[in-house]
Amino acid sequence: MFEAISSVTVSIQILWLFILAIPIACIAWTVTHEEVFREPRDYCINRSVRGKTLLERKFFYIFTCEYCFSHYVTILFLFMTNYTLLMSDWRGYIIAGFSLVWIANIYMSLFGLVRQDIKKEIIENKMLEKRGKK
Repeated sequence: MFEAISSVTVSIQILWLFILAIPIACIAWTVTHEEVFREPRDYCINRSVRGKTLLERKFFYIFTCEYCFSHYVTILFLFMTNYTLLMSDWRGYIIAGFSLVWIANIYMSLFGLVRQDIKKEIIENKMLEKRGKK
């Protein structure tokens, strides 16, 4: 029933977990935050706020939240890579899916913190420049 997995295999699967989560995080963040997808995102935000039914509002909300959207990107990556974690059957896909989303969300949180620090430094530099000109 439960097949034995060597520690080398588990180590490789965990390495792949951290590697596969990088493009998942990048895609989810780019679609839900970056300027290149602003118009489709604004459309989805509008539909998620003004939709007539709960189903419509929730369907479009999924495309505005990086954490929600990362689930769909993860499913795509699971199909593309056939990646499983710990078990080689359907349970391995479920474990891999939730693990990839979790790691990708950690990456996105860290990226958000880095962006906040960069914005803070830019604002501080502009304030110093203004003081220097006076």
